[in-house]
Amino acid sequence: MNKSLQLAALMLTSLLLPSLALGMASTGEGSRLDLTDHWVGFTALAIFAIAYGLVMAEEFTHLRKSKPVILAAGIIWALVAWVYHTHTELPVGMAEQAVRHNLLEYAELMLFLLVAMTYINAMDERNVFEALRSWLVRKGFGFRNLFWITGVLAFFISPVADNLTTALLMCAVVMAVGGTNNKFVLLACINIVVAANAGGAFSPFGDITTLMVWQKAISTPQGAVDFWSFFHLFIPSVVNWLVPATLMVMAVPNEQPTGGGESVEMKRGAKRIMLLFLCTITTAVSFHNFLHMPPVIGMLTGLAYLQFFGYYLKKTYRKDHQRAATLSDEMEIEHDSQMGDVVAFDVFRKVARAEWDTLLFFYGVVLCVGGLGFIGYLAMASQLMYVEWGATTANVAVGVLSAIVDNIPVMFAVLTMMPDMSAGQWLLVTLTAGVGGSLLSIGSAAGVALMGQARGKYTFFGHLKWTPAIALGYAASIVCHLWINSGQF
Repeated sequence: MNKSLQLAALMLTSLLLPSLALGMASTGEGSRLDLTDHWVGFTALAIFAIAYGLVMAEEFTHLRKSKPVILAAGIIWALVAWVYHTHTELPVGMAEQAVRHNLLEYAELMLFLLVAMTYINAMDERNVFEALRSWLVRKGFGFRNLFWITGVLAFFISPVADNLTTALLMCAVVMAVGGTNNKFVLLACINIVVAANAGGAFSPFGDITTLMVWQKAISTPQGAVDFWSFFHLFIPSVVNWLVPATLMVMAVPNEQPTGGGESVEMKRGAKRIMLLFLCTITTAVSFHNFLHMPPVIGMLTGLAYLQFFGYYLKKTYRKDHQRAATLSDEMEIEHDSQMGDVVAFDVFRKVARAEWDTLLFFYGVVLCVGGLGFIGYLAMASQLMYVEWGATTANVAVGVLSAIVDNIPVMFAVLTMMPDMSAGQWLLVTLTAGVGGSLLSIGSAAGVALMGQARGKYTFFGHLKWTPAIALGYAASIVCHLWINSGQF
């Protein structure tokens, strides 16, 4: 997980402080080469900068974000391997060992996310989220009530589901009831993005960055935070969302939306799948806390729960279908709508529906950051940020940076640098990296996704108008953390 973080700090340092990069030269620690002033190092930085520029322009180019970073990763490691191959005095296989370590880091993260995505897709297929959306629409809440309801739901769902899925669900509700009231849709979408990102910051499962920090505790317990430590961030996260929400709600139209909504029932087994997901999370936490095993092992064990349940649904489908034949025509139609497909439940369809572009993007990020760190740039960034600036300033800057770059490579870069910090500082960077992306609509996956879902209503400049209010919440959450968690520093 440390690799992703390297990327962000690396890129930032190289772009903002090229003179620092040019000043470092020759050999590094032990037998590893310092290539920071070598043409290979400069080329690697340029390749990564171009690749990440294409990632940021995905909304306009429609080029999936995984493609440029995967290509960049391959080129960077090819350059590194070629340089090490030409230095025959070095031990054989140094670059190979380094890239294998990167692959192990990626495998843990990818498999963990794959299980989580599979459960989310399974619940989606069983109409769990659609039923929630339908219920909220049919209740006929006013715009201001709906503003608070979707914000609260986004805040408390994102710690279990991811912030992207949560934001898309709540946006569907807002679009369904908002209609042509563009002002309400804009404000509600901003509120959802802030709430989803804030809610994900206090849970190991709420965001990729918190997951990376939690998994890092396996290999270096003294550096990262354990499962329960994340909940110290609950109150700062609430503050981060409530401050801008309180300011924005006064601008929400005090009107009643028109229209109702069709009732949607969950399909057979939906509630049991939700229960199995909670059991899977419990298993992952237990593997980590009690058995001192990587959480991914517990998550994969939990995937077996879903697989066996899918087998049960498939075997019992015909029996339930035959029972429905004894019902009236109207009741039979209702029963069939809750049964699902003829193939009652195929877990591998849920795996196939996982967001593979995101998973492959993580691969590119991990390998790119690992390559730049192996070249030597991350050590330079760590010296500048965490020694010269100081940990608090550096961690606050990480959050601001994550609004421009993505918080995943930023956090990966920090974890790769692995600065010597107190638990309070690790919680601080977890908080800032998680909520800093709310400052701009392009700063988080939730914001980018909602710009597409509510195209023309939720826009970059519409979000930017409320950035001062969001920044006030960002600053307030930091002050709150420094105050109530002072014993952690």
